[in-house]
Amino acid sequence: MQTLKYLSGYSPDIQRQVQQLLEGGKLADVLLRRHPTVHEIRSDKALYDYTQGIKNQFLRQSSPLSKVIFDDKISMSHHALGLHSYVSRVQGNKIKAKNEIRISSRLKRVPEPLLRMVVVHELAHLKEKDHNKAFYKLCTYMEPDYHQFEFDLRLLLTCIDANQSPYSN
Repeated sequence: MQTLKYLSGYSPDIQRQVQQLLEGGKLADVLLRRHPTVHEIRSDKALYDYTQGIKNQFLRQSSPLSKVIFDDKISMSHHALGLHSYVSRVQGNKIKAKNEIRISSRLKRVPEPLLRMVVVHELAHLKEKDHNKAFYKLCTYMEPDYHQFEFDLRLLLTCIDANQSPYSN
């Protein structure tokens, strides 16, 4: 039996269902039915514009973004697919703060709702630093299906680990 490390927080019943789909080679089919195509965002500029559009729609008053990029260095060894950093720099007698979002390059070939979920997650960190109730409320405000897309992304990562990715290059 393969470990379902991305689903460890879910009920044994859910894990059992996923395990059966995985062993039967059907988990990728489930994902393809839910999300048949991958997004077309390939460049850092396109990712910045995409992220800025979501930010302008929901978080217009929050701190500006100085950088949004796909990052090859982010991997699951960091237990993350995206990182939000708040970089402070001293310029003369002033401190300049910049918000940066880095999204794992692994997300260049996933369905758009799954990319959106990670972008929304990182944008929510502009207002809420911790993963608390207010943080997840903000995530679902920006993306009502946030929790379903998070689950789907966990399913996709499980498929990838089992060499059954439905969105192969």
